[in-house]
Amino acid sequence: MSRASKGDKLLSDLGYKLGQTLGEGSYSKVRVATSAKYKGPLAIKMVDRRRAPRDFVEKFLPRELSILRGIRHPHIVRVYEFIEVCNGTLYIVMEAASTDLLQMVQQAGKLPCAPEARDIFAQVVGAVRYLHDRHLVHRDLKCENVLLTSDGRRAKLTDFGFGKESRGYPELSTTYCGSAAYASPEVLMGIPYDPKKYDIWSLGVMLYVMITGCMPFDDTHIHSMPCRQKKGVMFPEDLPCLSEPCKALIRQLLQFTPESRPGVGLVSKNSWLKGGEA
Repeated sequence: MSRASKGDKLLSDLGYKLGQTLGEGSYSKVRVATSAKYKGPLAIKMVDRRRAPRDFVEKFLPRELSILRGIRHPHIVRVYEFIEVCNGTLYIVMEAASTDLLQMVQQAGKLPCAPEARDIFAQVVGAVRYLHDRHLVHRDLKCENVLLTSDGRRAKLTDFGFGKESRGYPELSTTYCGSAAYASPEVLMGIPYDPKKYDIWSLGVMLYVMITGCMPFDDTHIHSMPCRQKKGVMFPEDLPCLSEPCKALIRQLLQFTPESRPGVGLVSKNSWLKGGEA
């Protein structure tokens, strides 16, 4: 019996019924599942530690598991169970969602600033504030890492593979993390960075994508991105109806200098985000 078949049998013996594969990488995959033990749809992430890079197994995976074991927040994906087996595979059982924010934006083209984009973004900001208040950072915030319920109204932050403990400046990070399109200038330039301010930049990119349906900076040539980022964010001219308070918030988040970006606590108090402005 193959390793995968043994794993399927183990999960079956534990009461899990496996469904279709949601996604698959070089050393992990995610499958839909159901179980009488937990209500609602589940997703089981299967990580083959024998095939994964040593750095991932020894550093990033333990960090992710530590974070997932210790957090409980309505807008962070809930993990129900960790199953470790002798064949080197780790199974992470978590709640599943109907779609993610990227798929939602792609299907709609773009989201209205209010209430759709504002309400979803406020939930993500709440999740990031919860993390930062506990000296945890995500370092891979992007639309595809925000899961959504079937009605598109409830958001859940997921994928903590690059997460770590950090108290922010002057405690700096040096590891390149995340996707280039969402990466801050200092990360792209390879200089030590404040991971909390990196998260803030990525939030700005996420909000821009939500309301415009496109990226704020062309990532075709990564080495030249910081030059474009330094010039400041521009908004499509064919979208004159964009909310000015929303655009102002994006400009604050996408400040080239990390020190000029607000902390997440200040972001959460933004008048547009709280519904005080259209």
